[in-house]
Amino acid sequence: MSTGSTSDIQLVIITGMSGAGKTVAIQSFEDLGYFCVDNLPPSLLPKFLELMKESGSKMNKVALVMDLRGREFFESLFEALDDITEKSWITPQILFLDAKDSILVSRYKETRRSHPLANNGSPLTGIENEREVLEELKGRAQLIYDTSNLKPRELREKILKQFSTHSSQTFSVNVFSFGFKYGIPIDADLVFDVRFLPNPHYIDTLRPKTGLDEEVSSYVLKWGETQKFAEKLIDLLAFMLPYYKREGKSQLVIAIGCTGGQHRSVTLAEYLGKYFSNEYKTIVSHRDIDKRKE
Repeated sequence: MSTGSTSDIQLVIITGMSGAGKTVAIQSFEDLGYFCVDNLPPSLLPKFLELMKESGSKMNKVALVMDLRGREFFESLFEALDDITEKSWITPQILFLDAKDSILVSRYKETRRSHPLANNGSPLTGIENEREVLEELKGRAQLIYDTSNLKPRELREKILKQFSTHSSQTFSVNVFSFGFKYGIPIDADLVFDVRFLPNPHYIDTLRPKTGLDEEVSSYVLKWGETQKFAEKLIDLLAFMLPYYKREGKSQLVIAIGCTGGQHRSVTLAEYLGKYFSNEYKTIVSHRDIDKRKE
């Protein structure tokens, strides 16, 4: 990867009508590995471009949201855009998000937000004023998405398809083990309690070991109830994962808990991770494996 001498750096400027989906868009670019900045004042764009060039490959994919929250600087954006087109080391694109007036009004009513250009008037007045301000910028956009009939998930899928040739890899399955004695994790999407399974802790030769050791994993997995549970859990997750992916999640965090987080949960987390690794990007970790307390 070069450090700025050629057009290796991708810059996407996300703009458009307020309420058209810029928040969903910037989150989608984050999931694609872009360096993202929300509400960058257009007057700071030249300085930001200098930082991009100096950083080289560390900032080779960048997405910026520019909207009317920075309207006092908005006129300087066109000068900056003209400057970008003359740079050989960067590939810029403008993504303009739009929607029908009636849809935007409905969205403002649902969120009970006031339009930034309404001037204490109706949302429709603000929308009409905004369209006028953004007319020239829309004309410069390489991509215009009408989100009137798009759900957030559909907008996300549209962005993934457009900006990633490896969109299937943007969904990952994170499996980690934990011990209930150290607290239930707050960042898990799904939590499974395996404390009902036979516990190696009560076997003197296995107590000092962990589920990463073959002796412990073999002990945990040899029981009929463990095998039945693993079969049912895999069947459940195999059913659920495609739907989580379809809904636009970038990752699913699955927590497997036992008492101390060293034996049963570690074994099952490793088992699940190995099973799903052929179909999904899978990450396995063990939160409490080193927190053994006698």
